[in-house]
Amino acid sequence: MFHLLDGRALSETIRAEVKQEAATFILQTGVIPRIVFILVGNTPASEVYVANKGKSSEESGFSHETVRLSEQVTEKELLQLIEQLNNDSKTHAILCQLPLPKHISEEKVIEAIAPHKDIDGFHPINVGRLSIGRGDFFVPCTPLGIMEMIKREKIETSGMHVVVVGRSNIVGKPLAALLAQKADGANAIVTLAHTAAGNKLGEYTRSADILIAAMGAPLAITRDMVKPGAVVIDVGMNRIPDASKKSGSRLVGDVDFESVKEIASAITPVPGGVGPMTIAMVLRNTLTAAARQTR
Repeated sequence: MFHLLDGRALSETIRAEVKQEAATFILQTGVIPRIVFILVGNTPASEVYVANKGKSSEESGFSHETVRLSEQVTEKELLQLIEQLNNDSKTHAILCQLPLPKHISEEKVIEAIAPHKDIDGFHPINVGRLSIGRGDFFVPCTPLGIMEMIKREKIETSGMHVVVVGRSNIVGKPLAALLAQKADGANAIVTLAHTAAGNKLGEYTRSADILIAAMGAPLAITRDMVKPGAVVIDVGMNRIPDASKKSGSRLVGDVDFESVKEIASAITPVPGGVGPMTIAMVLRNTLTAAARQTR
């Protein structure tokens, strides 16, 4: 019988902890943690995601603002806004929702956000410090949420073979770096698999004690690709057609949940697995940012 890794329930516990810690922090310092979301254009998925983050921030006792910019905003204007927020002592966290319009360099925007306000953990300084595991830095929220889930679910990682499928800068690479650190809750033997594996991908995934799918490919990991007893963590969020649904579609992960759950020892659902943990870590990083800037 598999164990369901319920990210929704776990995130509620973490959010309650953050809310209590924030109340104590505000009482002791008089400082209200503040996060500013920057949303460029009118992408429905991004609108919903930012709205959920804003609501969660409010529930945690934070101050928050969403700055909405048109699709036509210039790169210079966006960078000027970021500079203003960097210099605003009352703003502790800046989150610019990606992707951005093609005429704006994501690299320039990421590097423009002050590292100590970069709760996404994308700035090169945060990435560099994460890779060596030293100093104050922010871990991207999805990898951080996965690490927190592994820790709280008491999943053994030391000496285990972890296969991460997907090499994005947002999930795959930082997650592999975190799991390989010589530290509690990590110390794993990590393989970072990706598209170059081609039809040999199953050879890698079948060797995993812990399999983490972050590919962006719906239902790509099937039962025959998973070792019996493996822990399976699904980062994917894909919408596929489904005529039985009123919307005409449904949300699925990168893992074929229904078949894989029969042989996995533990598995995350989609939705309700990694997604809620990501939002919980946005709150955790925001409070951390406020605390560091109030030292």
